[in-house]
Amino acid sequence: MTAKINTTSQSQRILDAAIKCIAKKGYANASLRDIAGEAGVVLSQLNYYYKNKEGLFIEVVKILSQQYLNEIEDILKSGETEKEKTAALTRYFQRMLKEDSELLTLLFDLSSMALWSESLREILSNFFNDVAKLIEKHILEGIWHKGKLKKYPTSISRIMLGAMLGTSIQVVLAENREDIMHSLEAIQVVFA
Repeated sequence: MTAKINTTSQSQRILDAAIKCIAKKGYANASLRDIAGEAGVVLSQLNYYYKNKEGLFIEVVKILSQQYLNEIEDILKSGETEKEKTAALTRYFQRMLKEDSELLTLLFDLSSMALWSESLREILSNFFNDVAKLIEKHILEGIWHKGKLKKYPTSISRIMLGAMLGTSIQVVLAENREDIMHSLEAIQVVFA
């Protein structure tokens, strides 16, 4: 029984270290040796649990995708009206940019990688589809029943997500982050 607990904690330490290293250095600059050092394990343990760098990063993407989905769903459930839900989602992105921009940077980096990796592409494509469905369900459902967006709820939810992510990328890259971060608030005007 003890061996299983240690195995689970070692695997988790590797995942935590991978998230930390990729968030700090980016995928291309984070080596398995860096991750093993951060996790306090020998390099062969990474290969044992995850086979290779891509296998490890696939697990990282799965974990982060689920974490983001859960957080976004909770945020969208918190408001009563479409306007409140849109404001809550905007605040979530603003909070992420202020407090956890490394995780958003990691998402952008992994999205770039997904262009070249079929397995990552599938996971991230599913993630973006799931987030768009949450936006459609929790924000746009009430609006499009009223006729305003009746024909296009799926497309509008994708545009809304794209606006949030695109603006977030601009914030991460900008020198004057606060000005651009406030443009996320304009999404509330456009979509609510």
